[in-house]
Amino acid sequence: MSFKFENLDVWKLSLEYSDAIYELAEKLPESERFNLKSQITRAATSVSLNIAEGSTGQSDPEQNRFLGLALRSLIETVACQRLITRRKYVTDEAYLNQFDAKAQELAKRSSAFRKSLVPSNKNIREDHTPYETNEF
Repeated sequence: MSFKFENLDVWKLSLEYSDAIYELAEKLPESERFNLKSQITRAATSVSLNIAEGSTGQSDPEQNRFLGLALRSLIETVACQRLITRRKYVTDEAYLNQFDAKAQELAKRSSAFRKSLVPSNKNIREDHTPYETNEF
């Protein structure tokens, strides 16, 4: 028996991305073990976990919210990649470009999945309720 999220292509792609990020993290210096290495791997893991959590027993708006959290975590991994590049921890440009390509593909697929769940003309928030004030 499999869970719903295990059949989602976007979740499978997130696993591949997470594996790649863990590989990249292993190339970081020991001095980044508790900082950048930890941050990028936790963010990459969070992408998959949020996709999974949002898919199980949730309404479409709730699943959309979890996909939004997954996208935020994905962007966090990209920001970490920029720090890795800036600090010259990894300098192979072709190697680094593959992570960007994977991140962009995952972002596109996640965004498309979100759009399929909740039409853009619907708000997840409640309508604004006007309040009366008693002015003296």
